[in-house]
Amino acid sequence: MRIHQVAARAALAGGVALGYAFAEARWHALRHVTAPVLPPGVAPIKILHISDMHMTAGQRRKVAWVRDLARLAPDFVAVTGDNFAFGDSMELALEALEPLLAFPGGFVLGSNDYYAATFKNPLGYLTRRATTPGERQPRRAVPNLPTAAFRGVLVRAGWHHLDNARAAVALGPDRLPVALVGLADPHVGWDEMPPPVPRPADQLGIGLVHAPYVAALRALAHDAVRLILAGHTHGGQVALPGFGALVSNTDLPLRYASGLHHWPASQRGGEVYLHVSKGLGTSPFAPIRFAARPEATLLTLLGAATRSAVA
Repeated sequence: MRIHQVAARAALAGGVALGYAFAEARWHALRHVTAPVLPPGVAPIKILHISDMHMTAGQRRKVAWVRDLARLAPDFVAVTGDNFAFGDSMELALEALEPLLAFPGGFVLGSNDYYAATFKNPLGYLTRRATTPGERQPRRAVPNLPTAAFRGVLVRAGWHHLDNARAAVALGPDRLPVALVGLADPHVGWDEMPPPVPRPADQLGIGLVHAPYVAALRALAHDAVRLILAGHTHGGQVALPGFGALVSNTDLPLRYASGLHHWPASQRGGEVYLHVSKGLGTSPFAPIRFAARPEATLLTLLGAATRSAVA
């Protein structure tokens, strides 16, 4: 085969792959996951986990898709940050979430809820080595997104803002007491565990964090949570079938870059589950995904004797 034929076929294959990657970024999926974290005999609890919408102007299809999730009637909605990319897309993010505000909810914010997206070389994201806590992205001096306005709408609707904060809720048909704890975004070094509070040893604890850095996950596990919800990774955004994510954009091992996993429990005991969402968006400057389909997840929490499953 001649060189020009090889080059032509390679270019064709590359074009097809790129076209698919643009299409996959708009092919939203609803994942169903079960996690056995409830006390025996307690009725199941449904948690809708949404992350990384990265909403931009004109994304009406994404808005409609997120709004339709209200039909699931979750017991709780957990949002783990990076909701909108620019100031002019905040209203779209709120429009998407508006039907879900009818349900109990809690949220943490990501750095991209404070700072508008800026252009970065996509190849740099794929080629740099795994980020460690000492190499977190430096925070910019002045936030330039309407964060306070966005946060205010959610809080006034009754949702709990959990950046370095705690809250208590009662969830599910049995009104199970649940202790919520969240961390501000570790990716820019804002995370700080809130002061401990006494609670029954058997009370269900759920932790929220945007970027799943190992130190942040360990801190939440040490707080005796049974379930940690995170986002940020985009499932690698570009992954290899049969291998998975190429990067996690944190110091998190790649095997944890998306989905439900056991997380090493702290000395306080108890099995800990970590759910990392692939999220629903992308950087506006790299609007592609490959083998990392955008998603929201409905987690059904079951009694601890039940095995977990991912569908």
